[in-house]
Amino acid sequence: MTLRISLITLLLAATPVLAESPNVGAIKAEAGQKFFDAECRRCHAIDSKDKSYGPPLEGIIGRKAGSVEGYPYSEALKAAGITWTEGAIRAWMEDNQGLIPGTRMRHVGITDPVEQEFILTWLRQSAAH
Repeated sequence: MTLRISLITLLLAATPVLAESPNVGAIKAEAGQKFFDAECRRCHAIDSKDKSYGPPLEGIIGRKAGSVEGYPYSEALKAAGITWTEGAIRAWMEDNQGLIPGTRMRHVGITDPVEQEFILTWLRQSAAH
């Protein structure tokens, strides 16, 4: 909670400066990495070479849900038929059980749209590398 408040306060205070800075994406990605590490990393890796409990999130944007080879997804997730668009990822972060009832992943509950945007920025940047 303190990490969230500190990062959001810092970024909101710097918003007028950031609006004109070419480094906005890098700043958002850095904040996104911190949020990812705090909220997602305990189960998910970005890089498919790194071990993780959940499926790796490398290249998740635009990927079909339940499609990482070898990962034992729930039947609900495999049958969902969704593609991980940014909107679907936002909905998942906010209420994964509401989006796909029966999934095995614990409820995430990232409801703050700013925090969601930072995590998405990190996921986009990670996919580009």
